Amino acid sequence: MEKKGVLMTSPMSSYLEHELNSRFTLFKIWEKPCSTPQFLKQNSNSIHAIVSNAANGANAEVIEFLPNLEIVASYSVGVDKIDLGLCKKREIKVTNTPDVLTDDVADLAIGLILSTLRRVCVADAFVRNGCWKNSAFPLSTKFTGKSVGILGLGRIGSAIAKRAGAFGCQVSYCSRSKKPDVQYKYYEKVIDLAANCEILVVSCSLTEETRHIINRDVIDALGPKSILINIGRGAHVVEAELVSALLEGRLGGAGLDVFENEPNVPEELLKLDNVVMLSHVGSDTVETCKAMADLVIRNLEAHFRKEPLLTPVI
Repeated sequence: MEKKGVLMTSPMSSYLEHELNSRFTLFKIWEKPCSTPQFLKQNSNSIHAIVSNAANGANAEVIEFLPNLEIVASYSVGVDKIDLGLCKKREIKVTNTPDVLTDDVADLAIGLILSTLRRVCVADAFVRNGCWKNSAFPLSTKFTGKSVGILGLGRIGSAIAKRAGAFGCQVSYCSRSKKPDVQYKYYEKVIDLAANCEILVVSCSLTEETRHIINRDVIDALGPKSILINIGRGAHVVEAELVSALLEGRLGGAGLDVFENEPNVPEELLKLDNVVMLSHVGSDTVETCKAMADLVIRNLEAHFRKEPLLTPVI
């Protein structure tokens, strides 16, 4: 196969970089001394594919520089950072990496629930700081038997529901439409879901419809004894409203793997011991990152061989 030019938008995985470099002519934009527009202009005719991720996609500005661009392969399940409208117009293929990361993200959602309710991080610090020698750790809150609401019952949401069920939780959900053959209670509106659960997990895709779907009204519907878990995208939540609700005690706690302006996190959250925060690591395990990288490679190779794509978005 002729070595096609592939542009990586940011560092992602050393394994992925190695595999791309062995199969294609790899352009790593972050290593270039010139500006991004200058670099793209200089190499515009040589780049036939983009490999992006959840943080750095392929916007119109980048795509317009590349007249020979044929495919954007996302090293992520999310494609909200890719200009899908322009890709459709230009007949540029787009792929992502669903399924292979489902279990890890669902596992992490449960981990965030347990860590928030059982105050795992605070208890760890309690031991490390020597406080246990002088007093007992305050009581926390149980997870088993809680009512769990899931916003977005796709692959990941369904996997979270299955895991929550193993804890004896009553599961309900909200999505664009009611799912056939699903026994969980369905709510058409997210505010009704929030009003009827103790733990609300955000696991839907980020679209214009779902951007800032978790607003003040939804947070208030959850209430001071409930917690919010977000393993979707930071922009699902009106972050300022989340901060104020936590500071004012209108929300019981939060477990967050994503933020609206990553890697920046609101300073107020750093001081709260009822918030567990991670650095967008939902799928970041050795096993899953390799599987995601392999899927990116296989999609690119299938495209350039004119074979059916494995996981097409468009």
